[in-house]
Amino acid sequence: MYAVVEIGGIQIEAQKNATIRVPLLKGNPGETVEFTNILMGGEEGSEQIGTPYIEGTVAAKILEHGKDDKVLVFHKKRRKGHRKLNGHRQAFTKIEITDITLGKVKKTRGRKKAEVADEPVTENNTENNE
Repeated sequence: MYAVVEIGGIQIEAQKNATIRVPLLKGNPGETVEFTNILMGGEEGSEQIGTPYIEGTVAAKILEHGKDDKVLVFHKKRRKGHRKLNGHRQAFTKIEITDITLGKVKKTRGRKKAEVADEPVTENNTENNE
């Protein structure tokens, strides 16, 4: 069973017992977190697609927090002798998916459909109105 989950603004495919790196989450290592923004899921041959979400939860255990490798950012203004070098390390959380439970597709309120006229508009109908 798999599920496509929205975590921290990113869509991630999750399978049971998989270890995944996601953007930094609140919580301490060893705690359990649940995600409810499931976009798609199921087993092969019986997938459910949400409109926009599916009812259910994906439970995960926080394994550790860390930082990615350093990304260097270099700024330069030509012919001015101005150079600046910055570095950035993005924080992440490593989680292990422990359980996936799926329910029904959540339906959102949509727009009302426009009513369709029974009679098609023809040239005869438009001439009478003029």
